[in-house]
Amino acid sequence: MKIREFNLPPVPAVLLAIISVQCGAAIAKTLFPVIGAAGTASLRIGISALILLLAYRPNFKNITRAQWKIVIPYGVSLGAMNLVFYFAIERIPIGLAVTLEFVGPLLLAIIGSKRLIDYCWVLLAAIGILFIAPWTNDRLDSLGVLFALLAGAFWAGYIVLGGKISKIMNSGYAVSTGMLFAAILVLPFGFLENGFVNLTPKFFGMGIALALLSSAIPFTLEMKALGQLPPRTFSILMSLEPAAASICGFIFLQENLNLYEIFAVICVIIASAGSTLTAKK
Repeated sequence: MKIREFNLPPVPAVLLAIISVQCGAAIAKTLFPVIGAAGTASLRIGISALILLLAYRPNFKNITRAQWKIVIPYGVSLGAMNLVFYFAIERIPIGLAVTLEFVGPLLLAIIGSKRLIDYCWVLLAAIGILFIAPWTNDRLDSLGVLFALLAGAFWAGYIVLGGKISKIMNSGYAVSTGMLFAAILVLPFGFLENGFVNLTPKFFGMGIALALLSSAIPFTLEMKALGQLPPRTFSILMSLEPAAASICGFIFLQENLNLYEIFAVICVIIASAGSTLTAKK
């Protein structure tokens, strides 16, 4: 059944997409003890690539040299972002990983600005990061924090490259081709980790659910909402991701956050939403 048959208003559609992504992350984390973080990322990206390629059927012969130059790094950044993020949530709570990851897009949104208000948003986000830094919390893994920040950097790169490829290539062809290169990057890590040795029909089914929750369903919902919402409103709603991640981590994985960590999540949410509200464009 197509999403439009539900006739969801755009705001609930975005919120449902956010919940879908974070539920997918929670499912992914339950697979880590069995097939590992790299194996889980490989399963998700591989199935997502297959679904998208079957859905859009891009003709690789028609892709120009200029398009290849952007779609390949676009796909690589997409794959690296997901792989490194899974390495992060293997070590730290999902809510904190998403909070740290958001720093990438936040800095990208205000880079080059000389306005005082933008520096205030950066400072607020930095305060949040300081409150969840490993030196204030012995239970946090330093490598997990670094992985989350690195995922944010790849996310920023994915946004920049996605904006460029969307101007010169059909969006469906771009996403499906990019996901193919994401799979080419990520799959070797899954094999190196020997994650597929323990793969059973049950876990493969969970991988399909993961691909749907983390890719197919949210992409469809977000595309529907983007056609009806102003970009600024959409971005503000997306700022709720760290909160949604924290709630899903608590419900599905019993990941409790202390007061410092909750304060950090709030700081990043406010900084993200504030930078969107005060942006010039």
